[in-house]
Amino acid sequence: MATPAIEQRELVAGVRFQKIGKLYHFDFSDQPELKQGDYVIVDTRRGRQMGQVMGFTEPDQHRDVRGILRRATPRDLVLKQHWEAQQAEALETCRETASGLRRMSEAKFVAAQFNYDGSAITFLFSAEQKIDTTVLQKRLQRKFEARVDLRQIGPRDVAKLLGGFGACGITRCCSTFLTDFSPISIKMAKAQGISLNPSEITGMCGRLRCCLVYEYEQYVEARRHLPRRNKRVGTPHGEARVLDQLPLRDAVLVDIGDGVRKVVAREEVIPLEEFRKLAEKAQAPCDKHGDGSCDCGMPVGQRQADRVNAQRQEPESSRETADAKEDEQPSRRRSRKARGKSSDDRPRSSRRRGRRRGGRRSKRSRDDGGGESKS
Repeated sequence: MATPAIEQRELVAGVRFQKIGKLYHFDFSDQPELKQGDYVIVDTRRGRQMGQVMGFTEPDQHRDVRGILRRATPRDLVLKQHWEAQQAEALETCRETASGLRRMSEAKFVAAQFNYDGSAITFLFSAEQKIDTTVLQKRLQRKFEARVDLRQIGPRDVAKLLGGFGACGITRCCSTFLTDFSPISIKMAKAQGISLNPSEITGMCGRLRCCLVYEYEQYVEARRHLPRRNKRVGTPHGEARVLDQLPLRDAVLVDIGDGVRKVVAREEVIPLEEFRKLAEKAQAPCDKHGDGSCDCGMPVGQRQADRVNAQRQEPESSRETADAKEDEQPSRRRSRKARGKSSDDRPRSSRRRGRRRGGRRSKRSRDDGGGESKS
């Protein structure tokens, strides 16, 4: 029996350049014997760097992957230790040089990072606004034989480099295991019922604490299945009103009455409003079937479809009566017009003149007749 061939997917190596930093993917097809934990030399945008292989994963099709140049030799590792020892002195030199420049008065230099072979050095600093470092870079280039680079970082990266302890009493998360910073909003604190006091939700870096995002999804998922506040529910203690949600306990705090409060688990809560709506829907006539056969049990005439058909027939009958009335009115108008024409075909203006002349003639005839009688 022939066995189907298993498709072998090409993997990439995840390399980390800092102790707690991001993972960058590189192609290791030229290094088939590469193992996890080995140090390698790779080519990056900032030149050649030394990193440690942390694992292997599938590549991202939307990103280009560079290849690994070679494995790191013992000499490379010794050079790295040598230049790391020179970083503190280089940082002090940079601070003294920047103190003589007004533009760099607001900048706070945090760290200096040498390349593994000393060919490049990067100075990390923080500032509230963007600063032009052209002048400082030229002066530092005269003091160091390596290529000088200045990079501005944010307050979270500063806290990660400095380390220290957080408000919880242990080492900061950013300097322990966080390789990337997730977006955090004040909405996460509200969803977890945390006080919005700045001292309780702000970390040492002056930003919202990274730990606010840890349990946010669990709170949102738990609140989605719990009844909302001020909702009437059924409990083993009777009908009650929900006062608050307890996501971590998967329960709610209810008010039974007379100031008595109880904690009820989600499994014991009965949604009364949903049951009442279902009961009303069950008593209502069927609204899914037409004039045909129906299995809902309601007799013909009481279904929703029958009512709709009756309402449609009423407007049709009213329209027929209205059309009949409109047909009768024109016939009456025509008869009136016909009578007027038969009695007198003259226009209205001539009729008025005749009336006036007739009135004058009658008056004259009266005057003449009165004179004859007197004579």
